[in-house]
Amino acid sequence: MASHRRPKKPSRARVTVLTTAAAAAVAISAQAANAAPSEKPSKDEVKSKVDKLYEEQEQASEQYNGAKEKQDKLEKEISVLQDRVARGQEELNNLRDGIGTMASAQYRTGSIDPSLQLFLSSNPDDYLDKASTLDQLSGQQVDALKKIQEKQRELAQERQEATDKLKDLASTRTQLAKNKKEVQAKLAEAQKLLNSLTAAEKAALQAEQERASRASGRTDFSGSVGVGSGRAGEAFSAAQTKIGSPYSWGATGPSSFDCSGLTSWAYAQAGVTIPRTSQAQANAGTRIYNQSDLQVGDLVLFYGDLHHVGLYAGKGMVLHAPRTGTNVRYEAMSNMTFEFGVRVG
Repeated sequence: MASHRRPKKPSRARVTVLTTAAAAAVAISAQAANAAPSEKPSKDEVKSKVDKLYEEQEQASEQYNGAKEKQDKLEKEISVLQDRVARGQEELNNLRDGIGTMASAQYRTGSIDPSLQLFLSSNPDDYLDKASTLDQLSGQQVDALKKIQEKQRELAQERQEATDKLKDLASTRTQLAKNKKEVQAKLAEAQKLLNSLTAAEKAALQAEQERASRASGRTDFSGSVGVGSGRAGEAFSAAQTKIGSPYSWGATGPSSFDCSGLTSWAYAQAGVTIPRTSQAQANAGTRIYNQSDLQVGDLVLFYGDLHHVGLYAGKGMVLHAPRTGTNVRYEAMSNMTFEFGVRVG
């Protein structure tokens, strides 16, 4: 006869757990259904975020410029050192050949100096450290050996210097790649934000930027402010010819510029060499902290870390390469955080 078992009732604890879980699931579903969708940032919010990213990109760009300048300098120094080492080695070989010729002449006469023979088969540094050896050599031989010893030490020092600079160069190239990657990341993030705008918002933003560029480009300071004097005036005049040229990070002209690229290019046209980066240009002359003391063509530095620079244009205006997406233009200095000016020369 078949056995009939009554199904086991779930325990009170199990019923409570299941009931609680079900209630939680219902509550979560209700919240998800009633939650408002995340709001898309407005055009102005996107512009604010993009402007901030462009500022951070410019900071990274100036660091890139500094690393690039250091790399170029190291490469030149290493090239000079390597040339000196090569020439020094040739001189050393000639000195050794001279000793060899002296030894050969003595050998032919059967009177080769044992000390000279020893030198030819050993390290002259170790050999010359023995003062007694010098007593066994002629004056001519002593002079020749001393020259060889000095040249060897000189070469060893230059080779070590070249090795140190090569290590520094490798480190600088690593830093350069890091700065470049950071710049590209900031630009990509800014572009992603811009791509989130509708076609109408993009058009409105572009129209705003074009109006600002046209307004700044039309401003003529030459009549109302006058031309700067001396080399600073020449630099300012040169920069004026580049109004409308696009900003491009890492660029030093002649068709596109970043901020310090424009100022260094402008002064170069006036026959004055100033450093490549804004931070280095801050030390290119006498600092001027009172805006009323500025003269047309003076460098003007902005922000606490001095990552932006331009040329003073008079009447509280600066001529500069602002940032990605803009052109060389005039702008009110009050739009940025002025730190100080620099009078070059």
